[in-house]
Amino acid sequence: MNATKKVGLIGVGGRGRLGWQAHKPEEGWEIIAGADPNPEAENYFKENMPSAKMTFSADYRDVLKNPDIEVVFICSPDYLHEEHGIAALEAGKHVYLEKPMAISIEGCDRLLNAAMMSGKKLFLGHNMRHFSSILKMKEIIDSGMIGEIKSGWCRHFINYGGDAYFRDWHSEQQYTNGLLLQKGAHDIDVMHWLMGGYTKSVVGMGMLSIYDKCERRSPDTKGNAQCDPNHWPPLEQTGFSPVIDVEDHNMIMMQLDNGTQASYTQSHYAPDSERNYTFIGTHGRVENVGDMKECEIHVWNQRGPRETPDVIYKLKESSGGHGGSDPGIVQNFLDFVRYNKKTRTSPIAARNAVAVGVMGHYSMRNGCNRCDIPQLPRNVIDYFENGQVSKK
Repeated sequence: MNATKKVGLIGVGGRGRLGWQAHKPEEGWEIIAGADPNPEAENYFKENMPSAKMTFSADYRDVLKNPDIEVVFICSPDYLHEEHGIAALEAGKHVYLEKPMAISIEGCDRLLNAAMMSGKKLFLGHNMRHFSSILKMKEIIDSGMIGEIKSGWCRHFINYGGDAYFRDWHSEQQYTNGLLLQKGAHDIDVMHWLMGGYTKSVVGMGMLSIYDKCERRSPDTKGNAQCDPNHWPPLEQTGFSPVIDVEDHNMIMMQLDNGTQASYTQSHYAPDSERNYTFIGTHGRVENVGDMKECEIHVWNQRGPRETPDVIYKLKESSGGHGGSDPGIVQNFLDFVRYNKKTRTSPIAARNAVAVGVMGHYSMRNGCNRCDIPQLPRNVIDYFENGQVSKK
């Protein structure tokens, strides 16, 4: 049995509950500390994660000062990822960092450099690489069933967008840059992964077209980002953030470095909620119908109507959060730390997803012109592609 590794959590509420799944004393993983400035999150954590050895603080630095902690999960708000991630790496901790990696390209690059300098492992929480729907489409593409991929796109319908992103800090560029990062980084990463390349240039269009017309809450009133299916139609809702300067729909076109092309569109005022991908190759097309729980993957590799796919894969619902992806990605991280097991996610890929989101927003806010993605030095790419081990 390997010696028990001690774990600390920075951000324990909301998405921070993902890190709770690392508490596996019987497998040699024990959470001994948490940090969150939100008293409600602290109380819920203490009530549901009891441990005689547990300590808690409102200051994340207290977790990093603990010499017993080797591993930290960082699930704080987006705009704190860079600060918290770099501090954890410099403190000698292995890091699980929730996406997006940071809200600027420079922030991502500083995180990569901090990981290289520290020699500690940096793992990015792109859990969609563990979705059964995404894995099945990747399997189909890699098998050659639809030939060589040439184009792809994703339509992202977000019926809870007005609840989750326009009532609290997500509504301001200073905290998110834009929703191509908070939401789109997932999809950009998936498209890069399945299409086998990274975006080299991007063109963006987007607008704030709905939620700027809705009734705002007072700056003195706390925002409530809880999703409510009764919040419909959008223009009749109230309680939105006093400051809203992010777009509520976004569209980008991407030219990848392997000659393929892709597009991504998201709407935060759609009545339904789903990510709908399609990838077209030289011998066919693959598309998902549903992205979590029970869903289907349709394949066309002969000419014919859309209504009659040639192959239909019916996927069953997996247990665990986010369609079973959360337990999978946490285990992948723990195995990476303990056994240096290959990861399904990649810090380089996470950085490039952020870079596309950042430059996509820059394009849409500055005349919708083409923007090139800043490239990383070869030695940085090599380090992370080599499993975060320096070549001898």
